Amino acid sequence: MSESVSVALFTADLRLYDNPVLAEAATADRTVPFFVVDPGIARAGFAAPNRAAFLAECLADLDEGLRSRGGRLVVRYGDTVEQVCRVVRETGASEVHIAGGVSGYATGREERLRTELVGLRCGLVAHDAVITAVPPGVITPADRDHFAVFTPYWRRWQAEPLRPLRAAPRRVAVPEAVDGHPLPTASDLTGPGDGELSPGRPRGGERAGRALSGGWRRDGLDAYGERHDDLAGDATSHLSPYLHFGCLSATELVRRARGSGEHPGSWPEKAPGKGSGTEDFVRQLAWRDFHHQVLAARPDAAWHDYRKRNDRWRTAPEEVAAWKEGRTGYPVVDAAMRQLRHEGWMHNRARLLAASFLAKTLYIDWRIGARHFLDLLVDGDLVNNQLNWQWVAGTGTDTRPNRVLNPVRQGIRFDPEGKYVRRWVPELGGLAGRSVHEPWKLHERDRARYDYPEPIVSLAEGQERFAEGRNPR
Repeated sequence: MSESVSVALFTADLRLYDNPVLAEAATADRTVPFFVVDPGIARAGFAAPNRAAFLAECLADLDEGLRSRGGRLVVRYGDTVEQVCRVVRETGASEVHIAGGVSGYATGREERLRTELVGLRCGLVAHDAVITAVPPGVITPADRDHFAVFTPYWRRWQAEPLRPLRAAPRRVAVPEAVDGHPLPTASDLTGPGDGELSPGRPRGGERAGRALSGGWRRDGLDAYGERHDDLAGDATSHLSPYLHFGCLSATELVRRARGSGEHPGSWPEKAPGKGSGTEDFVRQLAWRDFHHQVLAARPDAAWHDYRKRNDRWRTAPEEVAAWKEGRTGYPVVDAAMRQLRHEGWMHNRARLLAASFLAKTLYIDWRIGARHFLDLLVDGDLVNNQLNWQWVAGTGTDTRPNRVLNPVRQGIRFDPEGKYVRRWVPELGGLAGRSVHEPWKLHERDRARYDYPEPIVSLAEGQERFAEGRNPR
């Protein structure tokens, strides 16, 4: 009797623990843990240097974990569908397992795979709840295919049972005959001239993600509700890059935060969180699921307005350049943009402020800002990045599409002592306390001492731009 063979096609699920794709594929006698470096990703502009470096580290970590279980990661280059079919023909695999996705690229890849594998008498198993905790399409209102407002979605989401956690396979036996390329380096995953790495970016891989999440759950979760908007305190989890690449399971994070279910890996133990921090953190994971169900239903929302407002966006290249460089003259916005460039990451409150300033104060197309974020963010996720930008721009799911975040008030509120600004805008380091948020109020003689620009637009003028552009007379 011949041995059964399955293929575990890794995409945005680069982990061993709580990965239904690998767990199910590993029930066969032989398993091919498979990753394809597809040039289509680079051609679409998503192989940014920070993510490429993080991805290379993720793949190296995944390979090491598989080798400790007797296996290895098989890597090939080329079109994903063609390479999967090639491995199926070489090994006689009867099943290919993959995590279900929602982007146009992911759904198109799945459709092509399903069609091509039929001719090879091989089945395709697309697993739900691998990338999200609650799969897109599971929760729907009575009158449409998805929720367009978060609050009613959140109420239903909280009551939805989560799937059981899956243990990492103890052993992975790979067919001896299947070959692959060496693990890719960061330069293998990007083209020439794609930009520079952020020096303070996080390190990729499941082990790094689990260490970070375990320590944060132990030391930071309980206070998350009170401190998650504290810019200087930086009390958010920093887990978004690991969620984006699937180094961590959203399902496991929810279960562990709430203290429910068996946990399949070694994490520092801590009593289940019962305070506001737990549910505030879980709510953020629900927002992530919410965005996935929106894009699954409306895939064009990645680049087109989810709700058209007939905006007449301005074209202002010099203002866009000042925003990207962190030289707008608004310290909290500039601090946010400089953090992004240095770390390839940005505090969530800072993302809101930087995005609101571009889309609502400068009144510049949200797609320009979203593209810049994707160029630099390690967690640059098409689903969450684009739909969060649309929320801020008022073209998405925000029920108050005309809200404008005042960068001065927000800075004073969430960075009252100015520590966040002084950390990232050191030229204002001599200004004490909240005065750092309004350097233009200094006497002209004192302003000359600081190498810092005047505001590129007044907030009053920004309000006029927005009002006129969205509601022309």
